Amino acid sequence: MPEQLADVVDPAAWTCPAPLRDQGVVVMGHGGGGALSAELMDQIFTPAYGNATLAGLADSAVLELGGERLAFSTDSYVVRPLFFPGGSLGDLAVNGTVNDLAMSGARPAYLSAAFVLEEGVELTVVERIARAMGAAAEAAGVAIATGDTKVVESGHGDGVYVTTAGVGLVPDGVDIRPQRARPGDAVIVSGPIGLHGVAIMSVREGLEFGVEVASDTAPLADLVASMLAVTPDIHVLRDPTRGGLAASLNEIARASGTGVRLQERAVPVPDAVANACGFLGLDPLYVANEGRLVAFVPPSDAEEVLAAMRAHPQGAGATLIGECVAEHPGMVVVATGLGGTRVVDLPLGEQLPRIC
Repeated sequence: MPEQLADVVDPAAWTCPAPLRDQGVVVMGHGGGGALSAELMDQIFTPAYGNATLAGLADSAVLELGGERLAFSTDSYVVRPLFFPGGSLGDLAVNGTVNDLAMSGARPAYLSAAFVLEEGVELTVVERIARAMGAAAEAAGVAIATGDTKVVESGHGDGVYVTTAGVGLVPDGVDIRPQRARPGDAVIVSGPIGLHGVAIMSVREGLEFGVEVASDTAPLADLVASMLAVTPDIHVLRDPTRGGLAASLNEIARASGTGVRLQERAVPVPDAVANACGFLGLDPLYVANEGRLVAFVPPSDAEEVLAAMRAHPQGAGATLIGECVAEHPGMVVVATGLGGTRVVDLPLGEQLPRIC
């Protein structure tokens, strides 16, 4: 910086829509599922807890207990608004944990539910959320077996927060984790992307996109079971929630030391999502989903797995979008419709905070 400018420009006073990497305090981007979230894990949580199970950093941990393999997962849900087209905080709190278990190939069985309620929230709101959770649990085939409730003073919360944890059994012969991605694997997404994030934006910001966009929130364990019925050798499953498809693929590429190459025109982006993202300057690959999965499947099984997904209601829009490659390890690239290639990096923070 020229010396004369240094006297009048103080970089420390700058503001930026993207959080700076050397923040000494928590910023919203730390919860966005991108690079800042990864740094929080790498620099604080992983050193503090330090064990081989946590080091896998999958959607759920697979544990040996009593001669069985259990998948175990926990997640907190802080979405705003509490109710949105296609779902609510209650649906997310059940489906999100059910799906995290399913991404290890587990059949979810039991959940816990912990509520943090802000003083002054209407009991009818709490009841609506609880009933939505009960209905979602029944639809997913799980039981909410235990829980807890805490109340915080007015102004020290945001209505209702919910944390769910869940357990399920992993079938014999199933080993699904991000480190198992291999060059040649087919990369399949189970349906159109970006619907949840755009649904939240539409009601939070009062935006209209010509048609109502509903969240895709749904349980995916039955879909995964139909895929495993074709072959237990599915290498990787991930539900692309915070940070969208881009974050999930980058995490898989880095964990496995492989590259991912997508075909831009193959990625299923609904017109409403594409229009909303174009209007807002967002990339659909980074928009959150709550009822989609991405799978890395051996090429010999890809067509049969794809057919099984399309035969299931939650996978009717399943599409082959790319492949795992040996080139550019740890990176995700997209072949564009114009014949070029662009890098899809891990997002820094979150395009839209408080999304799930």
